Parts: sequence; structure tokens; C-alpha cells
Amino acid sequence: MKPLSLLMLTSLALAGCGANNSPPKTPVPGEKTSAQMRTLETGAQVIQSRPPVDAISAYLDGFHFYNGDKNGQMEAHHYVTVLNDDVMQAVIYDSNTKDARLMGVEYIISERLFKTLPPEEKKLWHSHQYEVKSGSLIAPGLPAVADKSLMKKIVNTYGKTWHTWHTDRDKTLPLGIPALMMGFTGEGQLDPRLLADRDRRFNVQTQAIKGEREDLVAHPVVDGANAWQRGEVIQLKRTTGGGEHAQGETAHFGASEQTRQVK
Repeated sequence: MKPLSLLMLTSLALAGCGANNSPPKTPVPGEKTSAQMRTLETGAQVIQSRPPVDAISAYLDGFHFYNGDKNGQMEAHHYVTVLNDDVMQAVIYDSNTKDARLMGVEYIISERLFKTLPPEEKKLWHSHQYEVKSGSLIAPGLPAVADKSLMKKIVNTYGKTWHTWHTDRDKTLPLGIPALMMGFTGEGQLDPRLLADRDRRFNVQTQAIKGEREDLVAHPVVDGANAWQRGEVIQLKRTTGGGEHAQGETAHFGASEQTRQVK
């Protein structure tokens, strides 16, 4: 499917239902927005253009967990931009309301591109096969035919996800170090209470969605993805000394449970 066609069908997701039913659960400290700030905000909306924001064309709802902590699970609202047939990017929020907290980002690439990555890089990415086939990843408001086309495009892709605001852990501000997130790969991993709550709010049935996607062709997961299944915990830790991108204090990859500093 060409990018333009995908953009046209996925834009229906944003125009349809599936919004304003999942408010943030964590309060944000600070004074109430002043009348002056609201006036500035309104003026900016009218005067300034927002091409990167306007390019967002799809809304996906799914679930993530911390690499190294499968019990650290949360719902993730993805707002996706299609860059081309092989690359998409998403901003991730903890809700789908106007005051949603920006939790992180996800980069989504095709199987073809994933196969070209070096082994160490592949460890940072997770597969989407199970998320799509299980019905746990949904496109709220998208008609069945369009949903099937979109999921056919996503089912064999791979995602690299970093969360920067850990609202699931009652963090009222984006504190701490960004965390590498993973996606579920099999039955019994996702907390059924999270799934049931999501289905109730969106008035969907995951099992029914799973049945509708049964004929989607999911390729075997490419070696190197889902490193957590091999016991490899990759998170960031704070250190001092030189780094790849900066001088002085930097964040480096750690490869053990002790390096995870997101609680």
C-alpha cells in the first residue's frame, strides 16, 4: 500500500470516535492556567502553522511494559505519522484527552529495514506480530475494512519505544531517566484487568477483533528483536565521563537489572 493511500484511510481514525474516554490518572503540579496564557495559546493556534502535528494521521491504542519489568505495564495512546512505506513515528500519551501527558515516542519500521540493523541495535526493538494478531492493538473508530488494511501494514513491523514520563508510577512530572519499553509477545503476559478496562472504555471486544484478524499473515519474528525474552535487560543509567553524543555527564546503556532506574 502506498503512503498516500495509508494516510487517507488512517485519517479516518482521528476523525471518528475513540477520543475523550481515557483521562489522565496523574495530576500535574502547578498553578491553574491564567487568562493571559490561554489568550496566547488561542492566538498561536490561529496564527501559527503546525505541519508536523497536522501530519499525524492515525490513532492506535495498545500496551507497553518496561524492559526488565514485565509487571510494569501501561496503556499507551499512539498518534502516528507515516513518513513512507517503511517508516512511521508516533508520539505517545497516557490518555486521549486534551490534557494528556506526553509519555514518550515510538519509531516503527518495516521488517525489511529491521533486517538491516546491526545485532546490538536490534535488541532495542520489539515485534508487533502478537499485538496485532491478538487484538490488543486497536485503531479506535476506524471502520473494519480500513482497520484490516492498516493492521496488515503494521503486523510485521518493529518498534523502538522510549518513555520519558512514567505516569503509571504516580510520577506527577517527567522525572528520572527515559526507559526502554517492550511489546507483548504471547498469551498470559498482559494484565487482563488493563485489557478489560480498555475494552470497556472503547466499547470493543479484543477476542472478536482477534478473530477478525485471523487471516492476517504474520511472519516469524526476525532474530534479534524482543531481547527481553532472552533475559537481556537494556536500560539507561546515569554515569560520568565521555559519551557518544555529549561531553561530561551522559546516559549510557546498561545490560543488567541493576542499571534500571525508572522507579
